[in-house]
Amino acid sequence: MNHAREDTGATGPRSGRAAAGRRRNRPGSAPSRRSDAPSRSDDRRRRQPAGQGEFALPTTATSALPAAERFSDLAMPAQLLRALDAQGVTEPFPIQAATLPNSLAGRDVLGRGRTGSGKTLAFGLALLARTAGARAEPRRPLALVLVPTRELAQQVTDALAPYAGAVKLRLATAVGGLRIGRQASALRAGAEVVIATPGRLKDLIERGDCVLDQVRITVLDEADQMADMGFLPQVTALLDQVHPQGQRMLFSATLDRNVDRLVRRYLTDPVVHSVDPSAAAVTTMEHHVFHVRDTEKHRTATEIAAREGRVIMFLDTKHAVDRLTRHLLSSGIRAAALHGGKSQPQRTRTLAQFKSGQVTALVATNVAARGIHVDDLDLVVNVDPPGDHKDYLHRGGRTARAGESGSVVTLVTPDQRRAMSRLMAAAGVTARTTKVGSGDAELRRITGAREPSGVPVTVSAPAVERPRRGGGSPARGHGGRTTKDTGSGRRKRRPVPRQAASREAG
Repeated sequence: MNHAREDTGATGPRSGRAAAGRRRNRPGSAPSRRSDAPSRSDDRRRRQPAGQGEFALPTTATSALPAAERFSDLAMPAQLLRALDAQGVTEPFPIQAATLPNSLAGRDVLGRGRTGSGKTLAFGLALLARTAGARAEPRRPLALVLVPTRELAQQVTDALAPYAGAVKLRLATAVGGLRIGRQASALRAGAEVVIATPGRLKDLIERGDCVLDQVRITVLDEADQMADMGFLPQVTALLDQVHPQGQRMLFSATLDRNVDRLVRRYLTDPVVHSVDPSAAAVTTMEHHVFHVRDTEKHRTATEIAAREGRVIMFLDTKHAVDRLTRHLLSSGIRAAALHGGKSQPQRTRTLAQFKSGQVTALVATNVAARGIHVDDLDLVVNVDPPGDHKDYLHRGGRTARAGESGSVVTLVTPDQRRAMSRLMAAAGVTARTTKVGSGDAELRRITGAREPSGVPVTVSAPAVERPRRGGGSPARGHGGRTTKDTGSGRRKRRPVPRQAASREAG
């Protein structure tokens, strides 16, 4: 098989694209990539259903290439194929098999697949294959992956590193909560691929450490969260700076109507692929709703946390997370907190402790709902029910990954039952409902709950970051208020209106 590619997608014209008919930006007008954008936007709007929630996926206009049965069937460099073998990656997951033939050919892609379905390699292999052989100038990367959280940025970096090394491409990660100087140095030295959260990348651009005009391949991972109104202005500002004829790929486990704005504006004739209906239950995942009395909820959560084996427990606020973590430690349970009030080194250390088993109960806000992969994690508990069905799906997606099995349990008090029923219907999930209390046999059977030892334990605290020079500060909450935590609250260099503040979770 000949893996040589005349067009890497990094320096040459975009494969399969006609240059004619593209609209140039006019002074005073919003940047646009498409001369036919108005008519296509109008047509796309007519196809959207009214109301809230997920939008109707556009259809693939130009026929897509057939799915690949094996990685060896794909037009990828031989070094990448050898790296896949070395990593034990033998067969493509469905979303990889469907999208890679088209993304390798330069097509725009809109992909939807449940968490753990293999989306990172679906876009990552195409990005690396099409960039292989090119060399970036200082400060001018050739490919960009935008993600909403620091944890997801690190996970994407870790997942792509062995393959990038195989084709001699340099990766740089740019996220908030870490020293900006080190990240700036990596970009100034030259990096072909940048994995970044929007807020930190914006800072680096404003400092003159990064220029996006040579970026010809752009990926939005977790596109639904990136299209959230708090992110959207930053995301669109960055997308407007990349090469106007570049390739765009949007991937997510759920797609809502805000994503449609990005699709209409930035994707041309995309290949659309959905591995699962976005709200479908994973067949290897069990869903349970536990009806508990208010007076029993705290004790029930404690007994679940005392199980043999690891568990992620989700709560709404960072203060609730800290309180429960302190209680679990005093009850003899090796617990640790993860939320947006922690610095990035603390968050990284906590995750490492959880993955190694030093911590058995990870108590977290929604910052842990995306971008965290832990092998053999078989239980997720919503101590506080999630705010919407997307949060439920992403929280639950921390278990039953890559074909493994797992359970999602939600504790619901009487006043929450009606709202929870609506949420589960929106998620397309049928859950088993059980009335439980402290010490119940069903509680033990489903979750492995048991009586905690009651002997206080300690877990070595994650290292605290040293004060930084000119690099900002660790992520902090908004004035210590008890609000739903999305990991936001980077300290700004100057005051900004609250509505303009970044909601970056990374």
